[in-house]
Amino acid sequence: MQIADGTLVAMDYALKDDDGNLIDQSQPGKPLAYLHGHRNIIPGLESALTGKQTGDSLEVRVEPSQGYGEFNSAMEQIIPRERFEGVDQLEVGMQFQAGTEQGPVTVRVTKVEGDSVTVDGNHPLAGKHLNFAVTITEVRAATEEELSQNSDNSGGGCCGGGGGEGGGCCNDPAEESATDAKSEGDGS
Repeated sequence: MQIADGTLVAMDYALKDDDGNLIDQSQPGKPLAYLHGHRNIIPGLESALTGKQTGDSLEVRVEPSQGYGEFNSAMEQIIPRERFEGVDQLEVGMQFQAGTEQGPVTVRVTKVEGDSVTVDGNHPLAGKHLNFAVTITEVRAATEEELSQNSDNSGGGCCGGGGGEGGGCCNDPAEESATDAKSEGDGS
């Protein structure tokens, strides 16, 4: 059976950056399973898998526009440290929820300098080429239950279903605001 919309696909994969650094991979014996055509994985990878079948192995290079979007500098903001009420020590890499008109957006701390904190609402992989090595381990027709569970899936688009950080390329950067930053359970 070939991969098409409405098929359940299981695959082993490794994701590397352009320098060959491993970013993510499936665990041995635990392939990633997803419902094809329902925006559960990034568009560039999903498109490349269409028509493939069990046993196929391929390498896919996904452009930023078909992955997690282009890096958008408008999604970086410098905000006063005092907005992080209740957080004693801010560190680069911490993640917080920021309130926006579209709802909460995850932002990462990228710089702490004096009383200023720089946060970034881009997905960590925004602007990057994604290099996948994939082996298809199973392709089958999805059950009615699997299809109904995914019928309301709104994740995906340019942020890659379920993998997006809430911000990134899916929201209008003009609407972004990190003024209501709240801790996201990062141990602070």
